Amino acid sequence: MTYSIIARDPETGELGVAVQSRAFGTGGACAWATAGVGAVATQSFTERRYGPRGLALLADGRPPREALDELLAADDLREVRQVAFVDTSGATAAHTGDDCIAHAGHQSEGGVSVQGNMLRSPDVWPAMAEAFDTTPGSLAERLLAALDAAEAAGGDFRGRQAAGLVVVAGEAVEQPAVDRVFDLRVDDHEEPLRELRRLYRLAAGYRRRNGIGADADPEEEHEAALAAGLREDEAVTAAVFAHARRGELDRAAALIAELVAAQPLSLQAFERYETLGLIPTGVLELIRR
Repeated sequence: MTYSIIARDPETGELGVAVQSRAFGTGGACAWATAGVGAVATQSFTERRYGPRGLALLADGRPPREALDELLAADDLREVRQVAFVDTSGATAAHTGDDCIAHAGHQSEGGVSVQGNMLRSPDVWPAMAEAFDTTPGSLAERLLAALDAAEAAGGDFRGRQAAGLVVVAGEAVEQPAVDRVFDLRVDDHEEPLRELRRLYRLAAGYRRRNGIGADADPEEEHEAALAAGLREDEAVTAAVFAHARRGELDRAAALIAELVAAQPLSLQAFERYETLGLIPTGVLELIRR
């Protein structure tokens, strides 16, 4: 009922899952990942417990093949299941039950596993693998490209409805905002992949804004935020962060003053940003003078 891809990025260590299906809420049911542990895709008359149970076994140091085989052995309905695991070393394991509805199959190699069932064509999962291998960019961008390729090759023969993208860090640092790079779901949409990309651009825009460094150009950050889909006031805040981290406190204060004039309650938000270190201490004092 679904096609999906799980992968590890050998450069960053990030782990991810991307999925699309003609089934409501598929992202929350099929895509599982834990930073520093691994990722799981579970689909085809989905048994969600493969997610948390599989990750627990991987966390205990079990190889993906061994962990998956143990769970399959305990599942009386294993022949209608489709499941894939990847761990932090890039080792993978996958299963497509003999009773999965055609077209169904998987391909696993090199830290990547692609799989699908109820597909219009057996070309779908190889198309995902090729797109992932040939697309440049971050792990999330490559996973999304794989979903687009799957859809172009035929996709789910029932159509489309829901999608999801989960990317986690290769090593756990016990900071959810860092460990979980992306956690996006489209539960019900006529064009779920297009909507998933929109949410990805938006989420990536917020991550970029919150990670602005001292060498960032304020105008470029403002334009990048708008291009990602952030509102104008949020894009101005990106410019504030850039000015502040460059030491241009007067300019940062002037932009904050404009935002506060338009919405006085926003001053409280900037007070929190100062507490969190997103803007340096002293900027708000320039406004209060």
